[in-house]
Amino acid sequence: EDIQQQFSEGIAARSRRRAEFAALRDKPAETRDGVRIALNINAGLLIDLQALQEYDADGVGLYRTEIPFMVRSDFPDVEAQIALYRRVMDQCGDKPAIFRTLDIGGDKALPYWRQGGEENPAMGWRAIRIGLDRPAILRSQLRALVGAAADRQLSIMFPMIAEVAEFDAARRVLELEIARAKARGRPIPSEIRIGVMLEVPALIFQLPALLDRVDFVSVGSNDFFQFLFASDRGNPRLAERYDVLSPAALRCLDQVVRACGAADVPVSVCGEMAGRPLEAMALLGVGFRRISMPPTALGEIKSMVRSLDLGAAQTYVRTLLDLPDHSVRAKLRTFALDHGVSI
Repeated sequence: EDIQQQFSEGIAARSRRRAEFAALRDKPAETRDGVRIALNINAGLLIDLQALQEYDADGVGLYRTEIPFMVRSDFPDVEAQIALYRRVMDQCGDKPAIFRTLDIGGDKALPYWRQGGEENPAMGWRAIRIGLDRPAILRSQLRALVGAAADRQLSIMFPMIAEVAEFDAARRVLELEIARAKARGRPIPSEIRIGVMLEVPALIFQLPALLDRVDFVSVGSNDFFQFLFASDRGNPRLAERYDVLSPAALRCLDQVVRACGAADVPVSVCGEMAGRPLEAMALLGVGFRRISMPPTALGEIKSMVRSLDLGAAQTYVRTLLDLPDHSVRAKLRTFALDHGVSI
């Protein structure tokens, strides 16, 4: 009976929370001191896009193009990809969508393509490294994206970029496909925005050169912190050893935000960190104004945003960046509770 009561109370509490979040649907994601925050969703399947209307999200901050590749028995050809990407754009309507090029390899294996074993696949032959080494794969995908976005805006970001030279090489492949479409008299996107997914910390040291080349930056916090702390996020022995709410982690993010702000380049976060209220509060505190998350997290993140005095949070977070602490999670939680922030 005790267990049944606990389950019943938990179900009732979740129902109340869902009702509270539903009531926020038509209200802006705006802090108590009037700062508008862009809340986007991460998606990989067409069904995920229903959240754009259900939760009134601002757009798709990350469309994982590899998922349709992973559920097929062979590589989709260009026409099949065009049809898929066009449906994504149609469902998004006038809301923006950022397409990440294939991030296969590591833990994202294709059932019809054997890559061979690697001792450390997370830092191995994956994502843009495969695309540049096997340009036919990258070209076919970029050809499909350019074709699908005829006369519409197209936003593309390249994953796992470790140095500016890799970004330049990937952009050249895209330029080849744009030139190819023009030469054949085919319509091209009305505007093309090219960005990078910041996952490899080495790229921070080339930010001045990178920011001259990109239209936007999106921090992939999952891999970024895995590499920053040299900590395999799939290893249960290390799961609690390092915290994304450590001064070192927040200092790195602060550096990225400041560099992007100085260069007037939009920057966002699209990893799991953005979908948890306390972590999202910290992201806003270091200066992010765009975050992208799983659709199911939109309600509680909007609730947090609307309860937050951003000026006070920014002032407080700045006092934490130089601390020697392992984590400032407890301090941030105390701040949230003291200031009535919904976490």
